[in-house]
Amino acid sequence: MPTNLALDDKLISEALKIGKHKTKKEAVTAALLEYIRFRKQQKIKELFGTIEYEDDYDYKKQRSVK
Repeated sequence: MPTNLALDDKLISEALKIGKHKTKKEAVTAALLEYIRFRKQQKIKELFGTIEYEDDYDYKKQRSVK
C-alpha cells in the first residue's frame, strides 16, 4: 500500500547509516519490525508472575516423554 509520510530527515539518515540499509524503505521496514517485536515482548513481560504453575511439575521429565 503506497503511503506518503513526512519523516525526520536526520532520523532517516541516521537509521540508514546505523542499520547499513540501502534504501529508506528498508530502514523504515526494519524499524517497524523492531517496534512490533519490542511491543510483543512487553506484552509477554506483563504475564510474569501472573501464571500459576504446579510446584511438582517436572518440565525435564516432559521433554523425555515420547
